[in-house]
Amino acid sequence: MRNILAEIVEQKRAIVDEAKAQLPLDRIRSELEVGHFRMSRAIVKGGWSLIAECKLQSPAKGRLNSTHSVVEMAKIYEANGAAMLSVHTDPHFLGSNESFVEVRRAVELPLLRKDFVIDEYQLCEARWLGADAVLLIVRILSAEQLRKFLYIAWTLGMDCLVEVHDAADMSTALSTRAAFIGINNRNLKTFETTIDQTLELMPIADRSRTLISESGVFSIDDIKKLRAAGVDGVLVGEGLVRAKDIAAQTRLFALTEG
Repeated sequence: MRNILAEIVEQKRAIVDEAKAQLPLDRIRSELEVGHFRMSRAIVKGGWSLIAECKLQSPAKGRLNSTHSVVEMAKIYEANGAAMLSVHTDPHFLGSNESFVEVRRAVELPLLRKDFVIDEYQLCEARWLGADAVLLIVRILSAEQLRKFLYIAWTLGMDCLVEVHDAADMSTALSTRAAFIGINNRNLKTFETTIDQTLELMPIADRSRTLISESGVFSIDDIKKLRAAGVDGVLVGEGLVRAKDIAAQTRLFALTEG
């Protein structure tokens, strides 16, 4: 069976090596400005937050939206109640560093750089691009790497969304001081989604952390189930970008509709 995550991570190593050759880490460090933990101010524990994702393509489903650019999506999300934006920079999702910078210039909301972080270089690069937060996927990092990357991101003034997929991932995440835990509803091998993933893991989650359900959210019924389970917010990509009315769907998921 095809393992999409493994394929992406393998290709990511070459991408990072090429980036290092073109723009050395020392130069990035000398040019970046330390952030101000804007995610921590935007995503409030005990409230409700929508992290809206600017995504044009999925490795499993192909092109998701051909009518809007990521910048146009970002502006719609910002105008309709999103608390924060997630912007892909991985080419499997038609993301790029250039499009991330364009979004950063176009909106005021905090930005999460959505990528597959496997190297310290990507953390510094993220802040250099203007990211307020980064995604750290437990499944592709050792426990030692996870702790190290959290610390590096924090020294750069960035928050971290630590992504888990099962009980073992959750245990690893909770062994750190991560404030934001993202429960990804996507099967990492097939990329199929179900919010049951979040509902099954919530009983073992630490409710003192801010808990975000990621992917597989397509309806207000999904939102209601997740809120009832104690989730603090959702990160939604496909459920927004494929909507007939992206603005209305954003308001609905941000619970600002009506």
